[in-house]
Amino acid sequence: MRAEEDEMKLSVAYQGGARYDILSDRHRIVTDQPVEDGGADAGMSPVELFVGSVASCVGYFVGQFCARHDISREGLKVDAEWTIAEAPHRVGQIQLAIRLPHRVTPELRERLLKVAHGCTVHQSIVVPAAIAIELNPHGHPATASDLAEEKS
Repeated sequence: MRAEEDEMKLSVAYQGGARYDILSDRHRIVTDQPVEDGGADAGMSPVELFVGSVASCVGYFVGQFCARHDISREGLKVDAEWTIAEAPHRVGQIQLAIRLPHRVTPELRERLLKVAHGCTVHQSIVVPAAIAIELNPHGHPATASDLAEEKS
C-alpha cells in the first residue's frame, strides 16, 4: 500500500505541432489536438485523457470490487460524456455510466456506486489536489540565482 504522500513522477515532452508525450518510468502516452485545433490527431487530447482517466479509474475500482465478490467483470464498461464550461475554460461536468451485463441487487448497486465514487482520480477532483507550477527557463530545476534573476 502506498503512503499518503508518496511522491510519484512523470514528464511531458514537446514532440512538434500540438503533440506532447507523457513519459513515466514504464509508459509513454501521446497527447495531441484534433486537426481543426492545429494538431495531427495522433493521440487523445489532454481533456479526453483527463475524462478517460476518471472513467478508467472508476472501471478499475468497480472491477476490483466485482473480483472480490465473485462477480464477473466480463463486459464491464464505463461510458463517459462531458461538457466544457467557461469562466474559466474547463471541464464543467462529467457523466459516467457503468455498464455491467448482468443484474445486481439494489444493495449491491448502492455498494458499487459508493466504490465508484471512491476512485482515486474522482477523489482528487472532489478534494482538489494542490497544484504548484513553476517556470524554469533554463531547462533545469530553479536555483537561488534563477529566483534572484526573476525578482530583478
